[in-house]
Amino acid sequence: MTIKVALAGAGAFGIKHLDGIKNIDGVEVVSLISRDLAKTQEVADKYGIKHVTTDLADSLAIKEVDAVILCTPTQMHASQSIACLEAGKHVQVEIPLCDILADGEKVVALQKQIGLVAMCGHTRRFNPSHQYVHKKITAGEFNIQQMDVQTYFFRRTNMNALGQPRSWTDHLLWHHAAHTVDLFAYQAGSPIVKANAIQGPIHKDLGIAMDMSIQLQAANGAICTLSLSFNNDGPLGTFFRYIGDTATYIARYDDLVNGKEEKIDVSKVDVSMNGIELQDREFFAAIQEGREPNASVAQVLPCYQVLHNLELQLNAG
Repeated sequence: MTIKVALAGAGAFGIKHLDGIKNIDGVEVVSLISRDLAKTQEVADKYGIKHVTTDLADSLAIKEVDAVILCTPTQMHASQSIACLEAGKHVQVEIPLCDILADGEKVVALQKQIGLVAMCGHTRRFNPSHQYVHKKITAGEFNIQQMDVQTYFFRRTNMNALGQPRSWTDHLLWHHAAHTVDLFAYQAGSPIVKANAIQGPIHKDLGIAMDMSIQLQAANGAICTLSLSFNNDGPLGTFFRYIGDTATYIARYDDLVNGKEEKIDVSKVDVSMNGIELQDREFFAAIQEGREPNASVAQVLPCYQVLHNLELQLNAG
């Protein structure tokens, strides 16, 4: 049976999902939602999507829609996830689940009550480079002592990954730190019990901190140091150094090397090298198999509890 999907948000990340879904059998995107109707129609024409709208409610009213993928502004994530679940649709929401903890808790509570699949786009769990390390950990061949992570961008204006203006403001803590906070606990196999944060000056126009430093410790003693910046003029992206008891691994996007910069082949780790595609495959497989997905909203909620506590610290400071 083909899974019929509505996708909300035809921007940079929505297009990444559409490209990934093209490679997945038994899935069809039947509705596309975004705020600019003309631009949305352009994208829909390119991907052969028949229904286009600017209102999520229109797509939720379509009986044949089984599932929704939300690539919308952060501030809409929790409320739209709730709307999807209440409409009887499975939902995958892009990271972050929320930027107010109480909203994320409502999504998790509703998912438990309704029982549909609800998943959050914590892509790092699915990237082949991080999967390789995870398999080493689960096989008992590697244990993390420390993770050192740098998340660096150069951003003076409110632009997305395609260099287009955003209708919302990105955030180092609730969006970008969420990837690493979740990944650290996931890879350590141990909950985060200590977390500290400091931030640089607030940008006069964007109203956000452009630099941030976070320290984490898991219950098993592993530590993580995370540096984030919108001020870094290259190289850009997130770079992960895993320091463990038996090896050191450095992950850059989908590339993985050891501590001596010797390349590790991760091409056979999964069926694709595309983390977004692998994330979507997990979402659809969980729907078909009637099970909880990896990166379910319940599994990632502890990450947002940590972010909430860090935000309280930063506000107090």
